[in-house]
Amino acid sequence: MVDERKYGKKGPLFLPIVILAIGVMAISTGATMIRLADAPALVISAYRVGLACLILIPLACLFAKKEIKSLTFNDVKIALASGVFLSIHFAAWISSLDYTTVASSVVLVNTNPIWVALLTPLLSNDRFTKMSILGVVFSVTGSVIISAGDFSLGGKALLGDFLAIVGSWCTAFYLLLGRKLRQRVSLLSYITICYSTAAVVLFAIAICLGYSLWGYPSKTWLCLWGIAIFPQIIGHSSYNWSLKYFSAGFVAVALLGEPVMSPILAYFILGETIMPVTIFGGSLVLAGIVLAALGERR
Repeated sequence: MVDERKYGKKGPLFLPIVILAIGVMAISTGATMIRLADAPALVISAYRVGLACLILIPLACLFAKKEIKSLTFNDVKIALASGVFLSIHFAAWISSLDYTTVASSVVLVNTNPIWVALLTPLLSNDRFTKMSILGVVFSVTGSVIISAGDFSLGGKALLGDFLAIVGSWCTAFYLLLGRKLRQRVSLLSYITICYSTAAVVLFAIAICLGYSLWGYPSKTWLCLWGIAIFPQIIGHSSYNWSLKYFSAGFVAVALLGEPVMSPILAYFILGETIMPVTIFGGSLVLAGIVLAALGERR
């Protein structure tokens, strides 16, 4: 683990930026590996955080046990709530990949900076600027265009787009809660509680719905471990680490590297075509997110 004490608000920003960039690259591998895994969406979601916890919990017992025991009840509640939102995010977003394209899903799920901008005034004294409002308009327009293009593919694509947006809403809450808690809680303590909560919720849902947790081919298990290590432990943990030094809005905007890289990976590995309407709508969404981020007041 990187020593967070060396990088305060006035400290060097090079390392936080590098770690955030590594996180973006790691997260971008998720959509393709999910497509390659031959398992239901909820099972993939559960194993993504569950396998990650198998690695994190022993580390937490060695290095963060004392801190976790000293956390206040309010801090624990925030970490638990963050884990619940993370579980819903995974369940909704990964399910969306069964109905719509990787390009549409990744672009829509990455509209979370818009929702962060909308929710921030409810949690602080920040106000919207004209540029933020313009960013919301651009993003919503782009989302409508993407959905309209998918409508020609059938109702399932629209359902996939909606699930991706639900995943985006939950990401916004997840980032805002993480930003609040990471100011006083170490990365290892926070992600151990958060990811463990998400794992419990997702496994409980999968079991209640009758999904099998065993009997998958070796390639699927390899993908599940890959998803747990790269997008989850490296990816999510990198931007959770960055939340101590950057605002939730900045981190959300930085994650816009994912919709650029994910479709490229899907094109080369899955042979998936990116439709022109998705490119146009996605461009509007990304432009809207950038405008909203530029208009966001700290």
